[in-house]
Amino acid sequence: MPGKSTDKLGQRMTLRMVSVATVTEWIDVTTRRLPGEPVPLGDAAGRVLAEDCIAAASIPETDRAALDGFAVAAEDSVGTSAYNPLAITAATVAAGDAMPAWADAVVPLDHAELDEGGRLVLVEAVAPGAYVEQQGAVAIAGVRLVAARTLLRGSHLALMALAGIDRAAAVRRPSVAMLMLEPPASQYLRDSNGPMIRATITRDGGSVTVSRSIVRDRAAVAAAIDAAEADLVLIIGGTGPGVEDHATAALAEVGTLAIRGVTLRPGETAGFGHTAGGVPVALLPGMPGACLWSYEMLAGRAVRRLAGRDPQLPFRQGRLTLAAKIVSSIGITEICPIKLGTAPDTAEPLPSFDEIGLMAATGGDGFVVVPEASEGFPSGATVPVYLYESLS
Repeated sequence: MPGKSTDKLGQRMTLRMVSVATVTEWIDVTTRRLPGEPVPLGDAAGRVLAEDCIAAASIPETDRAALDGFAVAAEDSVGTSAYNPLAITAATVAAGDAMPAWADAVVPLDHAELDEGGRLVLVEAVAPGAYVEQQGAVAIAGVRLVAARTLLRGSHLALMALAGIDRAAAVRRPSVAMLMLEPPASQYLRDSNGPMIRATITRDGGSVTVSRSIVRDRAAVAAAIDAAEADLVLIIGGTGPGVEDHATAALAEVGTLAIRGVTLRPGETAGFGHTAGGVPVALLPGMPGACLWSYEMLAGRAVRRLAGRDPQLPFRQGRLTLAAKIVSSIGITEICPIKLGTAPDTAEPLPSFDEIGLMAATGGDGFVVVPEASEGFPSGATVPVYLYESLS
């Protein structure tokens, strides 16, 4: 809630909590899809196509055999039957071979035999085009093979390879500088945020190019912000109102502090701004649950937008019926963990992230986002849910 904090040097800074929607709008205005770069097809899976991929020629370029067999002219088989077998001219072909100019059908290997004179003996007629992949059957010259903004999968890359393309114009991976404040001297905490946020950045199409641990000193944090060269800077820890929490003051000193405090639980002390050079900066709380959800709901959106991906949460959505009520507070967007219920299509609320930390995520199957205008949902209500099964 709105209030003031004092840093170690006595500077008073106003904490102005803004809505998740306001921060989302700020991120959308601040971040744009990065430009494309040529990427070998073998390295392009999981990247986003920056521009339409167009077929320069038809696929296939000529009629091809669809299986191993004998290429024949279908008209030569007219009148063939078990009572009137015919021996006709044929050429042995393998699947993928170009068809002879005079042939328009393929007889499978196990459907006929060659006689002593090398002619194919048939006992039934062959239809024109049988077992032939026609020229342009996959795509004709000039057609769009893969649309821009497509998240590339193996099938896309195979189609591009068939078209003779060896490089994809893929959106550049956003480079992320991850700066982590060391825990206060009074605390003994192992780094859980580093591996967690690195994994989510990779999932969202980004690349951690800088990863540093920084002492809890405002000058040191300010120097690290100034030195960071990346498309996005993430500062983890030191966002609260405590006397050793210098991240917010450091950003205000060397860049621009646009947002300090978000009506998000967990994640209230998240903040956003820019370096002096205009690079977006996300300030993530140090507590693991708050760090996770300020990334997923906010900073991760920036990574996904820079990478050209869908900026929405990358989880499967559905609707389930609550087996128990969810209670929330007006004015706060709250992340409420759930597990799948014992009855079909039901969900059971779990204790909050404040109560059991990351176990609320690892021990559950998904979560419900309670809007800030809601006090929660009653037992028996059917609500939108996100399940941890990733879509990417």
